[in-house]
Amino acid sequence: MNIDLLKITAMCKFIARHTCLLLVIILTSCEVRSTNKNAEGRGIEYPKVDSTAIVHTDVSTKQALVDDTTDYSNADYATYYIVVADTSFDYHILHKEMFSLSNQLSIPIDTMGRLYNKTKNLIALPDNDEDEMYAGDYFPRRTLSENLSLEYLNCYQKHAGEKTIALVAGIYETDKSADSVATVLRKVEKGAFKIKSTIYVGCMH
Repeated sequence: MNIDLLKITAMCKFIARHTCLLLVIILTSCEVRSTNKNAEGRGIEYPKVDSTAIVHTDVSTKQALVDDTTDYSNADYATYYIVVADTSFDYHILHKEMFSLSNQLSIPIDTMGRLYNKTKNLIALPDNDEDEMYAGDYFPRRTLSENLSLEYLNCYQKHAGEKTIALVAGIYETDKSADSVATVLRKVEKGAFKIKSTIYVGCMH
C-alpha cells in the first residue's frame, strides 16, 4: 500500500514539473510577440515588400522595351524608290554603259570608292580601305542620291540573283521623283525601271 502511494506521489511531482515548464514556454512566446508589437508602436520600422510597386515597375519596364523596339525598328528602315537603268552579270558592260549615260544625260557618277575586284569577282572597297570592317568587301548604297552607281540588285530586290548587278540611277524618297527620272532614262535605256524597297539605313558597323 505504501509502495503504491509513493508511486502516485512521484508521478504527480513529474507532471507538475513538466506543466510548469510548458507554461514558461507559452508565456515567453507571448512576450516576444508582444515586444514586436510594442516596437512597431514606438516607430521602429521593419522591411516590407511592396508587391504593387514591383508589379508596376515590371510592367512599365516591359512597355518601355516594347516602345524602344518599335522606335528603333522604324528608325533603322526606310522605304525608298530605286531607279535602275539596266542589269547584267557582267560588270564591264554596265561600267561602260554607266559612263555613256553620264555623258548623255549629265548625271554624275559616284562609285563610293568601290572598284571591281577581279580576283573576288566583286564590287568592293579596296583591301587597304580605311573602313577596316568593309575593306575588300561590298558596301551598298543605302541613302538618298541622284547619282549613277553599280550595285548588287538583291540589296533592293530580295528575289534577285546574288551576283546580278544593277546600274542604279539614284535612290529617291518619293514615287513621283523616281518616275520623273525613269521617264528621262527610258529615252536612252528603254528597259529602265523603278523598285519600291524597304532599305536598312541603320548602323552597319
